[in-house]
Amino acid sequence: MRIIFTLLFFLNLVIISKVALAETIQIEFTENDSYSLEIAYIDAGDTIEWLPKNEGHNVEFIAGPKMDELPNNSKINESHSVLFKTPGIYLYGCTPHLNMGMLGLIIVGNDFHNLNEVNKIELSYVANSVLNRLIRTAQSN
Repeated sequence: MRIIFTLLFFLNLVIISKVALAETIQIEFTENDSYSLEIAYIDAGDTIEWLPKNEGHNVEFIAGPKMDELPNNSKINESHSVLFKTPGIYLYGCTPHLNMGMLGLIIVGNDFHNLNEVNKIELSYVANSVLNRLIRTAQSN
């Protein structure tokens, strides 16, 4: 019985330590129609929180490893949080400013397995140019 309690105690410590190590990264909507952090490198279990520091913006997921698990578009001018559990590349943008290149990438677990899927997304010329720059930067880090 003592062994079972000891094992349960250590199992709880492991679970608590993983929860305690999870981070929340904050990304702001900026005045120049961009995100304050264009590429976020996070671990599975981390949360991204988008903050409306400038009006007229939201978050819309365009690509990701499991699109059916991602939330719907956030509302304009409202904060939005997402917990990322699945490793891979997530592409998101601002619905009203997507064609102007207001995009961001989230790299979960430094996993690029779905890069080809992200590269196949059809965007405007400007947005595609921004996406190519973000991908080059992400791959070089």
